[in-house]
Amino acid sequence: MLANVMSSAVDGLDPLMVRVEVHLASGLPTFTVVGLAQGAVREGRERVTAALRNSGFDLPHRRITVNLAPADVRKEGAAFDLPIAVGLLAAGGVIRPTCPERHAFLGELGLDGRLRPVSGVLPMAARCLEAGVGTLVLPAENAREAALVTGLRILGAHSLEDVVRHLAGSTSLATTRVDIERLLHESGKAGPDLSDVRGQGAAKRALEIAAAGAHNLLLVGPPGAGKTMLARRLPGILPPLTAAEALETTRVHSVAGRLRCGGALVTERPFRAPHHTVSDAGLAGGGTPLRPGEMSLAHHGVLFLDELAEYKRNALEALRQPMEEGTIRLSRARGSFRLPARFVLVAAMNPCPCGYFGDGTDRCVCDPGHVRRYRGRVSGPLMDRIDLQLHVPPVSFEMLDATAGGEPSHVVRDRVAQARQLQLNRFRSRPDVSANAHMGPGELRRWCRPARPVARMLQHAVDRTGLSARAYHRVLKVARTIADLAGAEDVALEHAAEAVQYRSLDREQS
Repeated sequence: MLANVMSSAVDGLDPLMVRVEVHLASGLPTFTVVGLAQGAVREGRERVTAALRNSGFDLPHRRITVNLAPADVRKEGAAFDLPIAVGLLAAGGVIRPTCPERHAFLGELGLDGRLRPVSGVLPMAARCLEAGVGTLVLPAENAREAALVTGLRILGAHSLEDVVRHLAGSTSLATTRVDIERLLHESGKAGPDLSDVRGQGAAKRALEIAAAGAHNLLLVGPPGAGKTMLARRLPGILPPLTAAEALETTRVHSVAGRLRCGGALVTERPFRAPHHTVSDAGLAGGGTPLRPGEMSLAHHGVLFLDELAEYKRNALEALRQPMEEGTIRLSRARGSFRLPARFVLVAAMNPCPCGYFGDGTDRCVCDPGHVRRYRGRVSGPLMDRIDLQLHVPPVSFEMLDATAGGEPSHVVRDRVAQARQLQLNRFRSRPDVSANAHMGPGELRRWCRPARPVARMLQHAVDRTGLSARAYHRVLKVARTIADLAGAEDVALEHAAEAVQYRSLDREQS
């Protein structure tokens, strides 16, 4: 007897359809799973066997062969438990073989027959819709996530018995529906407010520019100056996620298994702050099975690297490609993978090993050679890709004791949102460009061509500081953002002059 059941899997972030073929033959009772089934898939034989018996179904005493097609693609995870169990029941005549038609099944089985949630449901549900599947049956905890895919009927079940009853027609599983716009509208979780930061007017201004144009930012200052405090308030002044951005972000977190149980959508911009001991794979992604790293988990959000100079050199150099392109390309023996990584980098570091160089006191014990070597841990090509570089001085007692903390986050966020809307209108013919930091050479020539006085000032700055071509282009992008915040149509001299001031480390090295 032969039964076919549709399922799905993810390879990296790419979903694929998998046909679960179950064949019962005469011979000694065996249970074999083929089709490049990896650890958790092979172990599923024991889970499926126990789940069937504890749910009141007898495992056929036949020679059982389960093939996961296509057979030349590795299959990972426990999501094939449910389709294998349904295939066994269909092949054994417990349910009609025609019942699973136009259905796809996903889910891990407990030994008692209960369904447990799996990761990667959102991209797999989207792939099922593309393949013409009409109904997806999966654990109830994953139903809201899968329901983000419109046009696909989502049925959430709590146990294998619930699924069998539905297929037999004795009961019906309820269809799950989700309103994406309503979820985004209801999010609004309050985070750290910018008004909590005392003083640091220049740093707050740089933070606003970074949010308005999606620019990368480096804060250099002594311990306790407020660098981390400032960085953690950047998500609060970024514009809300659009529906498309929320779905992209949720897709990454779904594959990584980072969605909370029963959750549907990532409604807030991510803020990822990995420790400086993070590995290359932990930052860029990798492993077996391949999983997104911190850069991809920060997609459409903020990646905060505290103590930048303490990170491994290889890990830092892995930032260069995604900072330029918004994607990570990973090449492995079994193929190449692309992971999304369009984030705003906020980095913080001390000016020297002891942390007190240039703070106006005599506490620094580092000689100039130590300072140069410490800063040299961050390569020049990486520094070139950081648009805004700013010294953060220590805060005086008078500032700390002040009652007023400046503008709250929602006021700054309104200005940022207006500037972002200008950029969306400007780049409406380029869906891959949503902010000034993402402009390519064509957009730079069209929207950032400096007038003659501005060009002369910029030429003088380039000659004096030795800015690279990449750094010069990033100055133009920052100047365009400053002009957008001011509501100006063209980049004026004052906008370009302020942008040049944010290349402080380039000026010091000149």
